[in-house]
Formats: sequence, structure tokens, C-alpha cells
Amino acid sequence: MAVYQVKSVVVSRKPCEKKDGSWSAFIGLFSENNPHLKGRAPLKVVEIKKIEKVRIRDLRNISFYLAGNDIVINNLTEVSINDENGIVTLTGKQELPK
Repeated sequence: MAVYQVKSVVVSRKPCEKKDGSWSAFIGLFSENNPHLKGRAPLKVVEIKKIEKVRIRDLRNISFYLAGNDIVINNLTEVSINDENGIVTLTGKQELPK
């Protein structure tokens, strides 16, 4: 399991090359909240191939943006990414605003 000290992540997908193939998960790691609004480049992109789904556990401030089909998770202090048997699981720590 990889652990990253970041402020936000954007979870996206890349279509498969073949009609019946598997998707790839793209997880962009950022040093600020709402990077999609500012056009910022990620600090790092984690690409995981042949993924069935992404699970998000123990995190509460999550937004799904229909315009870009992305999930944005803000106010992180760290995020953990685990890839096992075609399932990516994101967990982490958040400091939520009061």
C-alpha cells in the first residue's frame, strides 16, 4: 500500500483499448484543494491498469463532478492507495472545515 501526503486527489478513468477490455484508474495527487478549478498539474499521477472498481473508505468530503466524470476528495492530510485483485481502495485522513 502506498501512502502520500497530499491535500486532494482526483480519481478518473481511462477507457480500455479493446471493447471488452479492462479500464485503468487514474489518481491525480495534488497539494491544494479543488485543483480541477485552477487547471493545476498534479504532483504525481498513479495509473493502475485492469481495474474493476475504486472503493473509497473512511473519507467524508467527496465530490463527483458530472462535467468531467471525476471524483474529487479535498481536505486530505494523507491518502493511501491499495490495489488488490482488480479493486483499488482509497483510505486516508482528512481535516474537515468546521
